[in-house]
Amino acid sequence: MAGIYLHIPFCKQACSYCDFHFSTVLSRKTEMVDAICVELELSKSYIDNEEITTVYFGGGTPSLLNENDVVALLDKIHSTYTLSDDVEITLEANPDDLTKSKLIELKRAGINRLSIGIQSFFDEHLKFMNRAHNSVEAENCVKFAQDVGFNNLSIDLIFGYKGLTEEQWYTDLKKATAFNVAHISSYALTIEPKTALAYLEKKDPTLLPPDKRVNEQFFIADKHLIESGYNHYETSNYSKLGHQSKHNTSYWQGKKYLGVGPSAHSFNTVSRSWNVSNNLKYLKGISEGKINRSIEKLTVKNQINESILIGLRTIIGLNMKEIELRFGQSIVRQILKESKPFMAINQLKLEGDFLTIPKEHWVVTDYISSLLFVD
Repeated sequence: MAGIYLHIPFCKQACSYCDFHFSTVLSRKTEMVDAICVELELSKSYIDNEEITTVYFGGGTPSLLNENDVVALLDKIHSTYTLSDDVEITLEANPDDLTKSKLIELKRAGINRLSIGIQSFFDEHLKFMNRAHNSVEAENCVKFAQDVGFNNLSIDLIFGYKGLTEEQWYTDLKKATAFNVAHISSYALTIEPKTALAYLEKKDPTLLPPDKRVNEQFFIADKHLIESGYNHYETSNYSKLGHQSKHNTSYWQGKKYLGVGPSAHSFNTVSRSWNVSNNLKYLKGISEGKINRSIEKLTVKNQINESILIGLRTIIGLNMKEIELRFGQSIVRQILKESKPFMAINQLKLEGDFLTIPKEHWVVTDYISSLLFVD
């Protein structure tokens, strides 16, 4: 089983926290769609003809695509790859793009899951993030999507930033769960280098609240979402029964995926590749019949450390039996040796074959994982 990720590198405007590759110049959108179709053909051997269980339109802002664009890309995928009968086809969308007519087009084109970047239901916070939509559009787009028959919906929310009160965070969560959507992603805001927020933070170091407050907001979300019937299956992700994101889950399980489009990353267990993060260079390469990308052959050490990182992010944890089968008993012994100090303070637990981080310590998952990496 494998996945396909399509990076659509266009946005109306830059969100203040975003460090993904995109352009606000949309004049080359049709040319880009054509080029991605060519890359899908050129790259078909990368994932060894495995069956495709998930197709994911990310970006950027894929909801800027029109129906013909989406149909062209999906037609190319269907004609080039073998898709499972229950393939999940997700498109990331901004609320301001999701009119009823647009939603009807997307559904008709073959999209069966939407991931909507709401982030907040408060105008002042949306302005802080420089989002293109407002609070009215945030609520209306979910209603519209449900009206036209999208039952598999995911909502993104962001917490952990200056000005977000406990009462407002509760309101965001209550509004999201009142829609009874299938999936909710709840992310703590991070400030990435070279973003607008990074420059603002130099002037105002209080843009992010203290860790204690961020942790409190994390557990507010956790309590409310679980009480509302959601399963907390990964650090930032909650789903109704049977609606875990196939795209995200395959990534955390170390499955193969092909990324197409500028800046897209691919993984086939033995190598990782990433396309050039420049639209013109990407288009030039495709016009010459080649993909402008870099490839890294993964060493055994790379594979072990990646397994640790993605395994500990999930509620299931790191499967030590699988680590033993792939890498040998000596690696299991080494990981368990490095785990002992964390076990002593209950930040790690070994239950059967699975090494897990208790939920109260999930906020430091990446830190704990890094200290278990093999040298």
